[in-house]
Amino acid sequence: MRYPPSILEDIKARLPASAVVGRRVQLKKAGREWRGLSPFNAEKTPSFYVNDQKQAWFDFSSGRNGDIFTFLMEAEGLSFAEAVERLAGEAGVELPAATPETEIREKQRLGLYDAMSLAADYFRQELKGAKGREAREYMASRGLIGAVAERFGLGYAPPDRHGLRDFLAGKDVPVDVMVEAGLLIRLEDNPVAYDRFRDRVMFPIHDAKGRVIAFGGRALAKDAQAKYLNSPETPIFHKGATLYNLHRARKGAHDAGTLFVVEGYVDAIALDRAGIGHVVAPLGTALTEEQLALIWRMTGEPILCFDGDKAGLRAAYRAVDVALPAIAAGKTLRFVFLPNGQDPDDLLRAQGADALRAALEKPRPLVEVLFERETERSPLETPEQRADCEKRLFGAVAQIADEDLKRHYRQAMRERLQERFQPQQRTGRGEFRRRPPGERGAFRKGEGYQPPLVASEGLRRNPLLQPAPPVTRREAALVLAAIHHPAIIEAEAETFAELLFESAPARRLRAALLDCAAHPEAVSLADSYIARLLARGFGDALARIEEAASVESWVRPAASSEHALAAWREAALLHGRQSFLNTEIDSLSLDFVENGGEERFERLKALLQRREALLDSD
Repeated sequence: MRYPPSILEDIKARLPASAVVGRRVQLKKAGREWRGLSPFNAEKTPSFYVNDQKQAWFDFSSGRNGDIFTFLMEAEGLSFAEAVERLAGEAGVELPAATPETEIREKQRLGLYDAMSLAADYFRQELKGAKGREAREYMASRGLIGAVAERFGLGYAPPDRHGLRDFLAGKDVPVDVMVEAGLLIRLEDNPVAYDRFRDRVMFPIHDAKGRVIAFGGRALAKDAQAKYLNSPETPIFHKGATLYNLHRARKGAHDAGTLFVVEGYVDAIALDRAGIGHVVAPLGTALTEEQLALIWRMTGEPILCFDGDKAGLRAAYRAVDVALPAIAAGKTLRFVFLPNGQDPDDLLRAQGADALRAALEKPRPLVEVLFERETERSPLETPEQRADCEKRLFGAVAQIADEDLKRHYRQAMRERLQERFQPQQRTGRGEFRRRPPGERGAFRKGEGYQPPLVASEGLRRNPLLQPAPPVTRREAALVLAAIHHPAIIEAEAETFAELLFESAPARRLRAALLDCAAHPEAVSLADSYIARLLARGFGDALARIEEAASVESWVRPAASSEHALAAWREAALLHGRQSFLNTEIDSLSLDFVENGGEERFERLKALLQRREALLDSD
């Protein structure tokens, strides 16, 4: 059966490639892609990649590639129809029956795209004409002229009741198509259809492929019933599943590694004017689950930008509630609140692009915004008020489906609550001090008072709980191999840049190497890298990592580039696992030293054993 392209696009829009492939392939984040072992060939070094932005997978070991449909066909032997039916069921997309009517419907759908494209041309022409003078003056006051208006396809709908209808009729577009596209309004008691948009500045809305699918119109008349008016729901436009500027922002979000989400069309254009093109906006409503799914396909940590007033806070808090059930490791939200209740357009016009960019530089994490929402909602003076706050906080955290992340959120909330509610204790000199966490013991039946379990001095001095050596063997090997084999940097620059190095020499040399590789004068010979590093004063750092990596043969110039790259990738994977364990151990160690507790001790011991096993495998 032949399925309409629109149905296939709808399925892919709802199912990230990594989610479909990840059911059969164990994937790990690698820069802005996902990486795993090939499901088609036995291999030890991952060469299978998934890109959610492109909705595609690539298997370099076998030379195969495709989308989510071809993956099921290749991996499970399904036919194309079977793959479509399975994924449509998962995505909640209803497949049309194969009838002549469905083929006619698909042709009509294509006719809607043509009508919307012609309407966009009409609005642009009217903006330049005599009737568009007032619109041009308004747009000039907002900075929406010249190249900006051209880039975003801005236009003007004149006050005529039949101006667009007559223009499209002259292009042989049937009135029924105009009505179905949402361009005309036809009432039951009046069969004569008339233009939906009149006397409005027009903002075309595009789908992911860049096709015009709807419009947003900003009224010029002060007494207009609706300041902003969007197209209605149509066969090609679903407001809750569409984002303004999506087609332009996708590549920028992929390149920048993040995405800004603002509240409206003009705000999105304001960020673009300030040099931030990776920005989208919902269409006049609160952010929906479907829109969040689209955003997370482009980046794992988008930044939501809101006005710093009460309305902006309410919008941010609604976004928190929508996001909580779906957040996971590598998939969350960050927030920016602009000063003095300004929106991005206000700030840009009042203080300029530099001020707007500066205001966006320090986003706040979701956990912080969630905590602030609940603790600022009501007074926290009495035990009852504090208990109610705690109940709300942990009730919100309970919405998180990812169990590992939920555990970390609970711990974060406990720490913040403890700091907020920490009791005071009178000192011998009549002064007050905070009671250290874990100071109070407990009474056990039949045993009397039992002091809390705390870390002994011997455990505190245990080498496993001390900072890592200045230069570890693996860190040194990862850096030295990149120096002797420049192909590693070419193939794995993003992974190299994101590795967590604890030693200062490794971090300094990595930064210098990436800087060398980023400049045109950087050549691909390892000797030249060494010469440039020596010339920039890195001789001591080079000597230290060479000493630390002296036992690793694959880092040396004599090793083949293929062997070095494969070994480097495996070492980078192990290093990432160890870095995660180190972070967990550091956090839990501090918690145990402060609070004690048998459960914390057992968890810490298990993590230390895992790290020791990982070090032994090195």
